[in-house]
Amino acid sequence: MNSFSEKSAVCDLCHHSCRLAKGQIGICGVRRGTGEAVESLVYGKVVAENIDPIEKKPLFHVLPGSLSYSIATPGCNFRCLNCQNSSISQVKDGLPGSRTTVYRSPEEIVDAALASGCKSLSYTYVEPTVFFEFAYDCAVLAKERGLGNIFVSNGYMSEKVVQAMAPVLTAINIDLKSWDDGFYRKVCGARLEPVLDNIRRFVDSGVWVEVTTLIIPEMNNSEKELRSIANFLAGVDRNIPWHVSAFYPAYKMMDKKMTRPSDIDFARQIGRDCGLPYVYGGNIRTTDGMATLCPDCGLPLIVRNNFIVNENRLVDGACPSCQAKVAGMWQLP
Repeated sequence: MNSFSEKSAVCDLCHHSCRLAKGQIGICGVRRGTGEAVESLVYGKVVAENIDPIEKKPLFHVLPGSLSYSIATPGCNFRCLNCQNSSISQVKDGLPGSRTTVYRSPEEIVDAALASGCKSLSYTYVEPTVFFEFAYDCAVLAKERGLGNIFVSNGYMSEKVVQAMAPVLTAINIDLKSWDDGFYRKVCGARLEPVLDNIRRFVDSGVWVEVTTLIIPEMNNSEKELRSIANFLAGVDRNIPWHVSAFYPAYKMMDKKMTRPSDIDFARQIGRDCGLPYVYGGNIRTTDGMATLCPDCGLPLIVRNNFIVNENRLVDGACPSCQAKVAGMWQLP
């Protein structure tokens, strides 16, 4: 960091709280000090723009079978050694290396989402907190025009961002990468506690929350750690869906083993043992691992093949067999 004898400003979007002198770039690579404030280098600079099934976020209890218009700018406030999107997340001076960006206004994004038949906008692929101003402007307009808004996030945003986004967000999927703060510091360049705090905050704010844990063999897959994560989620809200996803070697962790189907089945069983009725396997084929089951009678209610919904038996958000309610956002308010 430069000397603070010159004017500087603190970026208040995430828990890194970077203090930036004029011209200095934050940890995310896309926010720069002006001397008096902090500015975004990526407002409207879209580096990824796709139409995805909402199940790909992953969100299994929000508008199942619908499409979500998914966008990202460059940048990220984490340095995950296993990042699958490192070509757009790990940037310098706001530039994503060989990838090009295209300017999009919030109006253009919302118009494109509506024209393509999407039911929501997703801010994803990188950490959306780093392009907060653009995401917020898109989200406000999207909500006004009847679209849902989804964050796919590492959960490291500041409380200020939670308070600002909660009124316009429909749902958020937060990565809970480990129960070990040492893992967060070594693998992600961050800390665990702010992520736990933000899971609680979003649940308390009324935003629908789903949580994903990438299971990395010999790093975060011990029974003790998985049970700690599951017990935490059950203690916040037992209806939080927990996605336990398979790891494949990527980026700076090419030497690690991929996750076995048995590892995913093991994690799912721990989640159920801890009282979570909705535990899903991801990135790998497991026995009924992607089906939503009735929490009371066990009837398969939403049957999925990869990210495609093959059958949805819910009737007004309830099981047609025993009438048990299934927690979720089955339609937009």
